Amino acid sequence: MNAHDFYKLKLEHETDAWDLKVALESAQPVVVIDARSRQAYELEHIPGAINLPHREMDQQSLSQLDPARIYVSYCDGIGCNASTKGAAKLSGHGLQVRELLGGLDWWKRDGYATEGSQATPGKELDCGC
Repeated sequence: MNAHDFYKLKLEHETDAWDLKVALESAQPVVVIDARSRQAYELEHIPGAINLPHREMDQQSLSQLDPARIYVSYCDGIGCNASTKGAAKLSGHGLQVRELLGGLDWWKRDGYATEGSQATPGKELDCGC
């Protein structure tokens, strides 16, 4: 595989906060999956995200998901791999999946608002991505 093919393939499996925000605002068929625990989700999450902890993903819970959608899995960020574990389970079920680079941490660093009992207001930044 050459470098160009590698990076194109990488972009098919990853997304960043800006691209996710654009997808959500333009009503693309994207579903945001918070793969963390229910307690973490209740404290703070990306607006509109559904909580499906990776530890609870199984045949029954995943069979409720629409295969026509693109699922974006996220967790806290760099120090957490719940998004990777969630993405692996989602893709193993035959769903289209992307992992959110930097997770909730980078979502907030880009200035996007969150929901939950410890939600933060948004102060969108233009990173030039």
